[in-house]
Amino acid sequence: MSRQRKYHGEKSTGSMLDISSLIDVCFLLLIYFLATSTILPPESDLDMKSPARDATQPVPQNEILPLFLRIEADGRVLSGDASARQVLDTDIGSRDLPLLRSQLDIYSAASRAAGIVPLVRIDADGEATQQRVIDVLNALNAAGIQSVTFTDPGKQ
Repeated sequence: MSRQRKYHGEKSTGSMLDISSLIDVCFLLLIYFLATSTILPPESDLDMKSPARDATQPVPQNEILPLFLRIEADGRVLSGDASARQVLDTDIGSRDLPLLRSQLDIYSAASRAAGIVPLVRIDADGEATQQRVIDVLNALNAAGIQSVTFTDPGKQ
């Protein structure tokens, strides 16, 4: 009786794929993007409140009138009512609004000296960017003004 041996080749261990270099590249890309990305400052928490009194009621004699702000479609910020508007900030590239901040600081200090809560009414053009409105709200928050109301665009 003859014995026949069957030939069995080397046992296959499966295909080995070395992914250590792939992991290294992924970590290098992660570090690159973390190092080169700009870290944007978070928007400040806007603690705004609606005014308790209706804005159409007559203003008592000892109360300071609300400050009117207008945000134009081109990004300009104006102060004052429709009869006498003063252009504050025209640089749409700047998000700091230095002239607006200084006027808000003066208005806030005068209101608090009179013992009155400062009130600001914002009239934003329908075509004004949301970023510009947020910049104005950030300036109001930096000045400590929390009573803010928006005007009705249909009543212009």
